[in-house]
Amino acid sequence: MIKNSFLRVLVVDDELSIRRFLRIALSSDYAVLEAENGAQALQMVALQHPDLVILDLGLPDMDGIEVTHRLREWSLVPIVVVSVRNREQDKVAALDAGADDYLSKPFSIGELMARLRAALRHRARRENDPVYRNGALMVNLAGREVLVGGQRVSLTPTEYDLLRNLVTHSGMVLTHQQLIQAVWEDNTDADSHLLRVNISNLRKKIEQDPLRPSYILTEPGVGYRLNEIEVRK
Repeated sequence: MIKNSFLRVLVVDDELSIRRFLRIALSSDYAVLEAENGAQALQMVALQHPDLVILDLGLPDMDGIEVTHRLREWSLVPIVVVSVRNREQDKVAALDAGADDYLSKPFSIGELMARLRAALRHRARRENDPVYRNGALMVNLAGREVLVGGQRVSLTPTEYDLLRNLVTHSGMVLTHQQLIQAVWEDNTDADSHLLRVNISNLRKKIEQDPLRPSYILTEPGVGYRLNEIEVRK
């Protein structure tokens, strides 16, 4: 029975033991829905409108990356992939397909809960909040204004576009390709080297120590994540 006061999370995994484990672990904070394959997952998202999706990649009828592609054609529901696959190319493929985050099995429930909260914050900020605050960093998305410690920071248009994309996906991993496409669009000269140079320049302007960044964290071989120093409840 669905608890109406709770957010609803759809767990998509073909292993009954995993679904049972997650149902027990999440039930104090979420109303848990379950699907054992990709077709069921797509149907349940359309009919039940869950607030979050926890998605395994190894499904019996279609790959979880294909499920993500199909969902992103018509839904913005946050998707957190939880999979035994831990290769960089699998993480990149899932994130490029539209997943909000990726967690490798085995995982701790504490980390999963934190990733789910981050996905929900991302959705709420994307929908409602034009001002991002995190530690000493403040970004006014409506006014294109950036402050660090109360002091205005001057960014190039490219640096600002990078920061804006990281802010609107705060706590989530953005792949190199996602950032390149979002910032440079159809510029065929843009590549990972150009991205790294601009990330380095951006760090010099917003980080207290650019060599040991607190905000813009590198996900090796995958991309970048804007770290949430202050976790808002």
